[in-house]
Amino acid sequence: MTVERTLRLLAGFFILLSLALAHFFSPYWLWFTAFVGLNLLQSGVTNWCPAMAILRAMGMKDATCAAK
Repeated sequence: MTVERTLRLLAGFFILLSLALAHFFSPYWLWFTAFVGLNLLQSGVTNWCPAMAILRAMGMKDATCAAK
């Protein structure tokens, strides 16, 4: 599994988890949803994400493009 794919899976999981927590426990969990969304926006603009640095440090590989 690549860094990019794992990052998308983590982001989707955290958004769904925070929505479920907001529904069942407290609407304050929506702040976590906003944090994940803002982090995704920031990484799209700057091309840097703290989670990607952590995943790379754990030994995950980046996706490679096989353009010919």
